[in-house]
Amino acid sequence: MNLKLIYPILLFTSLISISTATAELFPKLAIDDHQQNIFRGTITPERAWWDLSHYHLDINVDPINKHISGTNTMKYIVLSKQKRLQIELQAPMQLNKVEQNGKVLAVEQLGYSYFITVEQEQEVGKEYQLTMHFSGHPRAAVRAPWDGGITWNKDDNGHDFIASSCQGLGASIWWPNKDHAYDEPNNGAMISVEVPEHLMDVSNGRLVKVEHNKAKQTKTFHWQVTNPINNYGININIGDYVHFGEKYQGESGELDMDYYVLRDNLDKAKKQFKDAKRTIEAFEYWFGPYPFYQDSFKLVEAPYLGMEHQSSVTYGNGYQNGYLGRDRSQTGAGMLFDFIIVHESGHEWFANNITHNDIADMWIHESFTSYSESLFLEYHYDQEIAFEYIRGKRLNIQNKSPIIGQYGLHQEGSGDMYDKGGNMLHTLRQIIDNDDTWRSILRGLNKKFYHGIVETAQVESYISDKSGKNLSKVFDQYLRDIRIPTFEYFVKNNQVQYRWSNTIDGFDMPVRVFINGKAMWLSPSNKWANISVDNEQTEDKADKVQVMVDANFYVSTLNLLGN
Repeated sequence: MNLKLIYPILLFTSLISISTATAELFPKLAIDDHQQNIFRGTITPERAWWDLSHYHLDINVDPINKHISGTNTMKYIVLSKQKRLQIELQAPMQLNKVEQNGKVLAVEQLGYSYFITVEQEQEVGKEYQLTMHFSGHPRAAVRAPWDGGITWNKDDNGHDFIASSCQGLGASIWWPNKDHAYDEPNNGAMISVEVPEHLMDVSNGRLVKVEHNKAKQTKTFHWQVTNPINNYGININIGDYVHFGEKYQGESGELDMDYYVLRDNLDKAKKQFKDAKRTIEAFEYWFGPYPFYQDSFKLVEAPYLGMEHQSSVTYGNGYQNGYLGRDRSQTGAGMLFDFIIVHESGHEWFANNITHNDIADMWIHESFTSYSESLFLEYHYDQEIAFEYIRGKRLNIQNKSPIIGQYGLHQEGSGDMYDKGGNMLHTLRQIIDNDDTWRSILRGLNKKFYHGIVETAQVESYISDKSGKNLSKVFDQYLRDIRIPTFEYFVKNNQVQYRWSNTIDGFDMPVRVFINGKAMWLSPSNKWANISVDNEQTEDKADKVQVMVDANFYVSTLNLLGN
């Protein structure tokens, strides 16, 4: 996408030196992990001057040798006159050569970052392309999708069952690319995957053709993505797949919904995947039109739990409701839907449509999508079930480190971005106190930042502006601090004394409370305030006064007198 957000540029050029080592394909300088994370997480000068417009990933996947080889032809638009650009490819994959206009280009290597010097003058506003040749045995996934790479499995019939997953770790774990979230190819990607004749590859977008190579006994599947796509969303899924599908009449017309599953699981999938259409229906209501009608929607069986690959959502939940058959909320509501279908499909709006600029802001992906599970329940069941579900997920929150990570270091925040982040959004909904406004905010985010790259400040500002409330302290408390606000109170002389504690300075979140069953709004601060209690109700006895904070606010409550 066009550059929208650029962090302060750090000049790294002085770190590069040409080595005379002959053991390397390219001159290489070793760096430590911290230095590599800076190169990976920062918009360097070697990234900033060019804007991605298209990838054509053209690869051969060899299951027997667990080997991948091929090319990535990368198109880009010149933004300023430079000649040195940065891409990434992680070991043990090797970048073999880079060509432009038939000429082999000079390349320097710094860790797994590569710096390519083009020969011809780069004219501002003009599109150029270069082709990167690469090969190797990509890292095998350790515990996909959390510690990803390539999963090399077999199905129950002994057929190869292979898939990629690389969120966080980065797409450069298996193919060379501009491995930073701030820039996506404006015009999408072509993904061409050659596999053994008896297998199928399912990737992103739409299948445009299949080529047979009788001599090699292989097939090449060509998949076209027309929309911008984040690099970790590009995937391969290889197996003995069968296909079925359906049409959905959605907000933007007819949506093709296609399903690819292992041959033996077809009957189970036809039953379980009914949740896919229900998910699109619910999320179009809450978030707006599915963002990728041109590229269709696919649900693809994978040899791991699942991942939000754009228009090619992967599924491995065992054809059962819940999260691997259990309810993460411990309320029973989590068993009313297939967690992976709902959660990973929710990422089509938050992660694929709206994408974070820096991985430190991954909460934008995960908090909204974690919250979307309760919205699914509210749409298809009722609000009471949905609210109970989101509150139940508080059992999983640890509050050990902030939700937002450290910027410029390729460092995500804590896992609390899921359940705590979801409960923060649920709390914001209570503060806004108007469901129509809340829904318009969720839909508005997906319209305002359609196919966009965002940072936290933009999301915060949008929600505050559209709600008409200054929510900055609420975001600071839940995203950047680990403490849960405590509503402290005591009753004395027909007065309820109250304040916030365990908070950042200036925390001023309004809260709905029930005093003797009567709902009212209070605006606590870090200083004591008070409210008079109806004498007739209390009979002048403090122990008759009951104070309860609305459970839908993610806060703690402490009665200092213990009455």
